[in-house]
Amino acid sequence: MRAPSRSTSLMSSRRSRQGVRLSLVSSYVPRRCGIATFARDLAEALAGVGPDVSVHAVALNDRPEGYRYPERVWFEVNEKRLAEYRLAADYLNLSGVDAVVLQHEFGIFGGPDGAFILEMLRRLRMPVITTLHTVLKTPSEGQLNVMREMAKVTDRFVVMAARAVEFLRDIYALPESQLPLIPHGIPKVPF
Repeated sequence: MRAPSRSTSLMSSRRSRQGVRLSLVSSYVPRRCGIATFARDLAEALAGVGPDVSVHAVALNDRPEGYRYPERVWFEVNEKRLAEYRLAADYLNLSGVDAVVLQHEFGIFGGPDGAFILEMLRRLRMPVITTLHTVLKTPSEGQLNVMREMAKVTDRFVVMAARAVEFLRDIYALPESQLPLIPHGIPKVPF
Protein backbone atom coordinates (compact mmCIF):
# COMPACT_ATOMS: atom_id res chain seq x y z
CA MET A 1 0.00 0.00 0.00
CA ARG A 2 1.17 3.50 -0.77
CA ALA A 3 2.52 5.49 2.19
CA PRO A 4 -0.21 7.78 3.51
CA SER A 5 2.23 10.52 4.54
CA ARG A 6 1.98 12.32 1.20
CA SER A 7 -1.75 12.85 1.54
CA THR A 8 -2.30 14.64 4.85
CA SER A 9 0.08 17.59 4.65
CA LEU A 10 -0.46 18.10 0.92
CA MET A 11 -4.24 18.15 1.30
CA SER A 12 -4.06 20.56 4.25
CA SER A 13 -1.78 23.07 2.54
CA ARG A 14 -3.73 23.04 -0.74
CA ARG A 15 -7.07 23.29 1.04
CA SER A 16 -6.00 26.45 2.86
CA ARG A 17 -4.85 28.09 -0.40
CA GLN A 18 -7.36 27.10 -3.06
CA GLY A 19 -9.91 24.62 -1.80
CA VAL A 20 -10.05 20.94 -2.60
CA ARG A 21 -9.64 19.66 -6.16
CA LEU A 22 -10.88 16.15 -6.95
CA SER A 23 -10.80 14.10 -10.12
CA LEU A 24 -13.15 11.17 -10.71
CA VAL A 25 -11.85 8.43 -12.99
CA SER A 26 -14.75 6.44 -14.39
CA SER A 27 -17.06 5.84 -17.27
CA TYR A 28 -19.22 8.97 -17.49
CA VAL A 29 -22.54 10.05 -18.99
CA PRO A 30 -23.70 10.13 -21.75
CA ARG A 31 -22.17 6.63 -21.92
CA ARG A 32 -24.99 4.20 -21.08
CA CYS A 33 -23.56 2.58 -17.98
CA GLY A 34 -24.75 2.46 -14.39
CA ILE A 35 -21.31 3.41 -13.13
CA ALA A 36 -21.28 6.41 -15.50
CA THR A 37 -24.52 7.61 -13.94
CA PHE A 38 -23.18 6.94 -10.44
CA ALA A 39 -20.01 8.92 -11.26
CA ARG A 40 -22.01 11.87 -12.56
CA ASP A 41 -24.23 11.90 -9.48
CA LEU A 42 -21.19 11.63 -7.19
CA ALA A 43 -19.39 14.45 -9.03
CA GLU A 44 -22.42 16.71 -8.76
CA ALA A 45 -22.88 15.91 -5.05
CA LEU A 46 -19.21 16.57 -4.28
CA ALA A 47 -19.21 19.81 -6.29
CA GLY A 48 -22.34 20.87 -4.41
CA VAL A 49 -20.55 20.72 -1.05
CA GLY A 50 -19.38 24.29 -1.51
CA PRO A 51 -17.48 26.73 -3.68
CA ASP A 52 -14.11 25.56 -2.37
CA VAL A 53 -14.61 22.04 -3.82
CA SER A 54 -13.71 21.58 -7.47
CA VAL A 55 -14.54 18.31 -9.23
CA HIS A 56 -13.73 17.16 -12.74
CA ALA A 57 -13.66 13.78 -14.43
CA VAL A 58 -11.40 11.57 -16.51
CA ALA A 59 -13.77 9.49 -18.64
CA LEU A 60 -13.19 5.95 -19.90
CA ASN A 61 -14.40 5.49 -23.48
CA ASP A 62 -15.64 2.15 -24.79
CA ARG A 63 -15.63 3.40 -28.39
CA PRO A 64 -12.82 5.16 -30.28
CA GLU A 65 -14.84 8.28 -31.12
CA GLY A 66 -15.74 8.86 -27.46
CA TYR A 67 -18.84 10.80 -26.44
CA ARG A 68 -20.08 14.38 -26.25
CA TYR A 69 -19.30 14.82 -22.57
CA PRO A 70 -20.42 17.62 -20.26
CA GLU A 71 -17.89 20.29 -19.24
CA ARG A 72 -16.99 18.38 -16.07
CA VAL A 73 -15.04 15.85 -18.20
CA TRP A 74 -11.57 17.26 -18.79
CA PHE A 75 -9.75 14.20 -20.14
CA GLU A 76 -10.72 11.02 -22.00
CA VAL A 77 -9.09 7.59 -22.13
CA ASN A 78 -9.74 4.94 -24.77
CA GLU A 79 -10.11 1.95 -22.45
CA LYS A 80 -8.34 -0.38 -24.91
CA ARG A 81 -5.14 1.71 -25.26
CA LEU A 82 -2.57 1.20 -22.51
CA ALA A 83 -0.63 4.32 -23.51
CA GLU A 84 -3.67 6.48 -22.78
CA TYR A 85 -3.67 5.35 -19.14
CA ARG A 86 -0.09 6.66 -18.89
CA LEU A 87 -1.18 9.95 -20.43
CA ALA A 88 -4.05 10.19 -17.96
CA ALA A 89 -1.61 9.73 -15.07
CA ASP A 90 0.63 12.47 -16.46
CA TYR A 91 -2.36 14.75 -16.88
CA LEU A 92 -3.58 14.12 -13.32
CA ASN A 93 -0.10 14.62 -11.84
CA LEU A 94 0.21 17.98 -13.61
CA SER A 95 -3.37 19.13 -13.04
CA GLY A 96 -3.01 19.98 -9.36
CA VAL A 97 -5.75 17.66 -8.11
CA ASP A 98 -5.58 16.76 -4.43
CA ALA A 99 -7.04 13.27 -4.79
CA VAL A 100 -8.30 10.82 -7.41
CA VAL A 101 -11.63 9.08 -6.82
CA LEU A 102 -11.66 5.94 -8.97
CA GLN A 103 -14.86 4.05 -9.79
CA HIS A 104 -13.83 0.43 -10.31
CA GLU A 105 -15.55 -2.39 -12.17
CA PHE A 106 -13.38 -4.91 -13.98
CA GLY A 107 -15.27 -4.46 -17.27
CA ILE A 108 -14.70 -0.72 -17.79
CA PHE A 109 -10.91 -0.92 -18.03
CA GLY A 110 -8.86 -2.51 -20.77
CA GLY A 111 -6.41 -5.38 -20.55
CA PRO A 112 -6.84 -8.79 -18.98
CA ASP A 113 -9.25 -8.42 -16.05
CA GLY A 114 -9.10 -4.63 -16.36
CA ALA A 115 -5.36 -4.55 -15.56
CA PHE A 116 -4.65 -1.43 -17.67
CA ILE A 117 -5.89 0.78 -14.82
CA LEU A 118 -2.86 -0.33 -12.79
CA GLU A 119 -0.61 1.48 -15.28
CA MET A 120 -2.28 4.76 -14.35
CA LEU A 121 -2.59 4.13 -10.61
CA ARG A 122 1.08 3.23 -10.16
CA ARG A 123 2.14 6.56 -11.66
CA LEU A 124 -0.11 8.85 -9.61
CA ARG A 125 1.43 11.15 -7.00
CA MET A 126 -1.69 11.93 -4.99
CA PRO A 127 -4.04 9.92 -2.76
CA VAL A 128 -6.38 7.48 -4.49
CA ILE A 129 -9.80 6.47 -3.18
CA THR A 130 -11.32 3.53 -5.07
CA THR A 131 -15.01 2.70 -4.99
CA LEU A 132 -15.50 -0.99 -5.75
CA HIS A 133 -18.77 -1.54 -7.60
CA THR A 134 -18.28 -5.30 -7.91
CA VAL A 135 -16.53 -7.56 -5.42
CA LEU A 136 -16.55 -11.14 -6.66
CA LYS A 137 -16.92 -14.07 -4.28
CA THR A 138 -14.99 -16.34 -6.66
CA PRO A 139 -12.57 -14.13 -8.58
CA SER A 140 -10.34 -15.56 -11.29
CA GLU A 141 -6.64 -15.59 -10.50
CA GLY A 142 -6.22 -12.55 -12.76
CA GLN A 143 -8.99 -10.60 -11.00
CA LEU A 144 -7.53 -11.48 -7.62
CA ASN A 145 -4.09 -10.28 -8.74
CA VAL A 146 -5.49 -7.02 -10.15
CA MET A 147 -7.30 -6.32 -6.88
CA ARG A 148 -4.21 -7.06 -4.79
CA GLU A 149 -2.08 -4.81 -7.00
CA MET A 150 -4.72 -2.07 -6.69
CA ALA A 151 -4.49 -2.40 -2.90
CA LYS A 152 -0.80 -1.46 -3.11
CA VAL A 153 -1.58 1.86 -4.79
CA THR A 154 -4.99 2.74 -3.33
CA ASP A 155 -5.14 4.66 -0.08
CA ARG A 156 -8.74 3.63 0.66
CA PHE A 157 -11.34 1.38 -0.91
CA VAL A 158 -15.02 2.21 -0.54
CA VAL A 159 -17.58 -0.57 -0.66
CA MET A 160 -21.34 -0.37 -0.44
CA ALA A 161 -22.23 -3.68 1.22
CA ALA A 162 -21.07 -5.43 4.39
CA ARG A 163 -20.69 -8.65 2.38
CA ALA A 164 -18.12 -6.91 0.17
CA VAL A 165 -16.03 -6.08 3.24
CA GLU A 166 -16.12 -9.76 4.22
CA PHE A 167 -15.06 -10.89 0.73
CA LEU A 168 -12.23 -8.37 0.53
CA ARG A 169 -10.95 -9.33 3.97
CA ASP A 170 -11.38 -13.11 3.69
CA ILE A 171 -10.85 -13.83 -0.02
CA TYR A 172 -8.65 -10.96 -1.23
CA ALA A 173 -6.68 -10.64 2.06
CA LEU A 174 -7.11 -6.87 2.28
CA PRO A 175 -6.94 -5.19 5.70
CA GLU A 176 -10.35 -4.15 7.04
CA SER A 177 -8.87 -0.76 8.02
CA GLN A 178 -8.59 0.01 4.28
CA LEU A 179 -12.28 -0.80 3.63
CA PRO A 180 -14.80 1.83 4.75
CA LEU A 181 -18.42 0.85 4.16
CA ILE A 182 -20.74 3.50 2.74
CA PRO A 183 -24.15 1.95 2.08
CA HIS A 184 -25.40 2.40 -1.47
CA GLY A 185 -28.18 4.93 -1.88
CA ILE A 186 -30.18 6.25 -4.79
CA PRO A 187 -30.86 9.80 -5.91
CA LYS A 188 -34.30 11.23 -5.22
CA VAL A 189 -36.33 10.85 -8.39
CA PRO A 190 -40.00 11.51 -9.07
CA PHE A 191 -42.27 8.51 -9.60
